[in-house]
Amino acid sequence: MTNKKVLRAGLIGLGMMGRHHARNLQALEGVELVAAADAHGDPHGAVPGLEVLPDVEALIAAGIDYAVVAVPTQFHRDVAIKLAEAGVHTLVEKPLAFDIGEAEEITAAFERAGLVGAVGYIERYNPALQEMRKRIADGQLGEIYQIVTRRQGGFPARIADVGVVKDLATHDLDLTAWVAQSPYASVAATSTRRSGREDEDMVSVAGRLEDGTITNHLVNWLTPFKERVTVVTGEKGALVGDTLNADLTFHANADAATNVWESMASFRGVSEGDSITYALQRHEPLATEHQAFRDAINGDASNIVSMREGLHTVRTVEAVLESARDGHVVALDAS
Repeated sequence: MTNKKVLRAGLIGLGMMGRHHARNLQALEGVELVAAADAHGDPHGAVPGLEVLPDVEALIAAGIDYAVVAVPTQFHRDVAIKLAEAGVHTLVEKPLAFDIGEAEEITAAFERAGLVGAVGYIERYNPALQEMRKRIADGQLGEIYQIVTRRQGGFPARIADVGVVKDLATHDLDLTAWVAQSPYASVAATSTRRSGREDEDMVSVAGRLEDGTITNHLVNWLTPFKERVTVVTGEKGALVGDTLNADLTFHANADAATNVWESMASFRGVSEGDSITYALQRHEPLATEHQAFRDAINGDASNIVSMREGLHTVRTVEAVLESARDGHVVALDAS
């Protein structure tokens, strides 16, 4: 980083997530947090020594190279479009936007302007899932059959404007497509409301990716313990990622055919084999996310969640909500 200019960063939104972005921006090598904005001030004392600006226009006027948007989802579109028009690279907290139309607007604006635009899907940067994806790409599991996720726990007080699908399931839909390196082709969902809110607080999703992988996702705010698990099952075994503890375990299929010639490489069956829990370097996922976005601005965009990917996830989220509402399987356009 020593031979690159220091990037001037701005942050809009100093709430529950914004305070963590502020902490990481202040510690990030090659970056200086020079401006912060929030119409409600700085309730967590996240940016001591900085004037808290009133809005995105004031943030832009501070002369920033890039911005992090951590305002409520319903305001993403207006803030992001103004940043794109001003030529500011931008990382938007997940989900990219409140609906498909707004997500399409944001994506098009940043692509037209030739700017780096990304979405803050922090789960992708969990050490367990980063290692899982590498091992799957290297062929450790062979052909992938199924991806199952469970994201369950109690109701978080920070939620005001969305249900469990847009707040939590969006992580699983993003990370599943990313781990498999294949987008969703269809989803079927069932949801319920048990906590007295207008939005859903529990959902079960069955899906199929374009490469044929089948998926299942259990997500709710109604479970009295916290669970964050991703299980990928393939012909040679299964990888189990526990993202709460950043643990990754491989369960080998002892009957998987591995060293046979092509004519013999047919399905042989499944039995329990060796299990290995890997020792991982446990870096904070949000710190890794910020490093990846800084590197993208400096020319290496290989580890960010692009706005185009974020748009596909918004489409998948909307398909889940449609399926749960209308009771039928919803196919997704690959575009």
